[in-house]
Amino acid sequence: MDSLITWFMELLEGKVSKEIIVFIISMVPILELRGGLIVASLLEIPIVRAIWFCIIGNIIPVPFILLLITPIFNWMKGMKMFRPMVEKLESKAMGKSEKIEKYQFWGLVLFVGIPLPGTGAWTGSLIASLLGVRFRKAFPAVLLGIVMATVIMSVMSYGLLGALVH
Repeated sequence: MDSLITWFMELLEGKVSKEIIVFIISMVPILELRGGLIVASLLEIPIVRAIWFCIIGNIIPVPFILLLITPIFNWMKGMKMFRPMVEKLESKAMGKSEKIEKYQFWGLVLFVGIPLPGTGAWTGSLIASLLGVRFRKAFPAVLLGIVMATVIMSVMSYGLLGALVH
């Protein structure tokens, strides 16, 4: 994750504002809001401003994943070239689906909200979509998870990390 963050920062620094860097990082799978808040802290963006850019960046892909990923995956599986990649992604995501299946709404909230490797809004939305969780149930759960991740990562990035860096 560190090298990916560094790559984005080097690629975009000086070309766009610090806030846009954080916004873009927050939209990217793997990095998401967690990476965005770390970068915002390092770039010394005020926390309230950083939170808004990170949350909005992290939310933007969610409806598209929830509504479109299953039809896109089905279409891609019809092509020999993409089938193994899609099946691998589905298998990897479904390997993490136990808690979401068992606890439904709150399982999805916790999956998205607790900042561990392999969790987050992208993967949570993918799993919800693959499990057939309805949009009206999945979207609020992912949003609540993003809020939870924001609180945890704000404390970690601006509290603990901020104390170490500054």
